[in-house]
Amino acid sequence: MTIKRTLVANRGEIAVRVIRAAHALGIEAVQVVSAADRDSEAARMADQVVVIGPAPSKQSYLNAGLIVHAAKQTGCDALHPGYGFLSERAELANLCAENGITFVGPAAETIGALGDKLRSRAIAAEAGVPLVPGTDKIASITAAHKAAEKLGYPVLMKASAGGGGRGMFVARNADAITASFDAASTEAEEAFGDGTLYMETYVENARHVEVQAVGDGKGRVVHFGERDCSVQRRYQKVIEEAPCALMPAKLRGELHESAVKLLSSMKYLNAGTVEFLYDVDRQAIYFIEVNTRIQVEHPVSEQVTGFDLVQTQFRIAGGEAALPRQDQIKVGRHAIECRINAEDAARNFMPSPGRITRWSPPRGAGIRVDSHCHDGYLVPPYYDSMIAKLIVTADDRPACVERLQRALANFEVEGLTTNIPLLRYIVAQNDFAQNRFHTKWLEQSVLPAFQQDHV
Repeated sequence: MTIKRTLVANRGEIAVRVIRAAHALGIEAVQVVSAADRDSEAARMADQVVVIGPAPSKQSYLNAGLIVHAAKQTGCDALHPGYGFLSERAELANLCAENGITFVGPAAETIGALGDKLRSRAIAAEAGVPLVPGTDKIASITAAHKAAEKLGYPVLMKASAGGGGRGMFVARNADAITASFDAASTEAEEAFGDGTLYMETYVENARHVEVQAVGDGKGRVVHFGERDCSVQRRYQKVIEEAPCALMPAKLRGELHESAVKLLSSMKYLNAGTVEFLYDVDRQAIYFIEVNTRIQVEHPVSEQVTGFDLVQTQFRIAGGEAALPRQDQIKVGRHAIECRINAEDAARNFMPSPGRITRWSPPRGAGIRVDSHCHDGYLVPPYYDSMIAKLIVTADDRPACVERLQRALANFEVEGLTTNIPLLRYIVAQNDFAQNRFHTKWLEQSVLPAFQQDHV
């Protein structure tokens, strides 16, 4: 391994995950922290800790200059960005390159090209990857009305520069476009510094599926199967699983081939995820976007393939070894992940920071918990509310669902409110057990009943 010391430019469970992967490879880990994270689990595990600023993200974890300066001052020869924060900002990858630091991720040019949704659609089209019928950028409400009439309602408006549901809305008629266009553009401008919107046909009975892949930067790409991330709220994933048990084998092959073809065309380096919409009624797949980083839900792919994806990231970045052959990557068993958040699902998902007085996650065969929490941990109010990921693995999906139900029943957290009651409610639904849901199922069919029962 040519990498000797890496800076971990993130916090929470992903920082813990990266440090463990680094240590397993004999790499020293330097952890940057805000003032709020001085006593975090990642800080305890790291070989060295650097406080880079006060609690607010803009003054700490989102300050690329400070982070790269910390890497230089501590003698780091690599930097792992995790997910979120600066992980998909070309600025950070560029600063690393300018300062002789290996960025554990794609090249800055790749991040920039794929970070713009309209550019990424053009790249996918050129690679021959199927796209949702859609438009180029739309500059006005009038143009939006004309485009929607041409595509046919319902349509989905999306922000070109962003993700996570910001600047996104469904319009079922012209009035909805009039009511929401300006607000969506403003939201996109505030979130991403770019208010450009574009339009796609809205698929009613859709699954959100994505392919985990890794490239060597020379045109060779291998995939680690697909994930089904269709249990969502406001375009934010809640439960993810691998593989997508609903998808027929032939279409699964086309999905994998499309992802590999797209990333190969760009000579993609390191880990990335190609996201697709699976139109169940038409049995078709459509490209959505590429996430140029490791994702929150990567553990389910690890569980079903047996590969440590974060260690693979370090190995590729360090030039230690070639990629595995595709026939060496076998997808076996089934895995499901639940995101455990400090929030009150019965009260419109109000954040619930505070001190954990009891932390008792489930244990046993086929159970994995990725977290930075422990008894006495103070969950700060400044960051994302996710405090853990519960991942269960079994021979098939029915057995996996049963194991997940038992694991959630035995997950105990006291001192603050979590979304565990909601997760228990979701996995107890017959539609979930029978794999009968779509991307709007949680919002339309589950949440109204849950919140009525838990008032």
